[in-house]
Amino acid sequence: MSDNTLHVWEESAKYWTKHSDTIHKMFAPLTRALIDLAGIRKGQTVLDVAGGAGEPSLTIAKIVGPEGSVTCTDSVAEMVEAARAEAQQRGITNVQFRQCAADSLPFADDSFDVVVSRLGVMFFPVSAMREMLRVLKPNGKLAFAVWGKSDLNPFCHLVTRVMDQHVKSPAADPDAPNAFRFAEPGTLSSVMTHAGAINVEEAIVTFDIEAPISASQFWAMRSQTSDTLRQKLKTLPAEEQAQVADEIEQAVKEFFPANQMKVPAQLIIATGTKSS
Repeated sequence: MSDNTLHVWEESAKYWTKHSDTIHKMFAPLTRALIDLAGIRKGQTVLDVAGGAGEPSLTIAKIVGPEGSVTCTDSVAEMVEAARAEAQQRGITNVQFRQCAADSLPFADDSFDVVVSRLGVMFFPVSAMREMLRVLKPNGKLAFAVWGKSDLNPFCHLVTRVMDQHVKSPAADPDAPNAFRFAEPGTLSSVMTHAGAINVEEAIVTFDIEAPISASQFWAMRSQTSDTLRQKLKTLPAEEQAQVADEIEQAVKEFFPANQMKVPAQLIIATGTKSS
């Protein structure tokens, strides 16, 4: 992870921690799909790279049970401490925590049965893929969840559409770290294969992003957890920021029946195996 990317996540950490309960609910279906496709079961040792404030690590910990273990890593100290505190609050004891970057994992070769990352791999340098394979046991499983195409995810594109009317975005470098870097089917599996993974497959996962929050609470969460949105909003006067909030709430209101969020989503989970 570049210094700039790390700085961005350090600035965002407090907001991800603040909204961690909501984010946990939102992506619970994705966590279940990731666990299923990774084949995670009782007794395994699992590495969660870029585990943020503790998910999916803490959910996985329940699956592997006391006979297994989970190691939750993140490059941001505040995220690691938030995950540790959440584990203590839930009484989960089979999880370890380490602050480290995905391309510099402080673990021995062949240490884990499974390596996962939920919505993190899009921001890793390519070298991280080889590093994650290194710490995976022979015949072990890799599983990564990433966003599908933006236009299939109103959670993202409706916000972008409104913001672009107020602050123009420069043309994005498709290979630079960003949320939709692997949105095109086949791009993530190609990187995994090039790094040495075998039996690589991609699955399309569709579900509803649900949480007991209103449209205004949705915007508060999105505008705080996204560095891009925070920086854009800073360039606008207070009146225009309020206008943006109103326009966002109008744009997403169809996805808030009974004043609760229910937004269709399409993501990709790529899996692969380390050779024996």
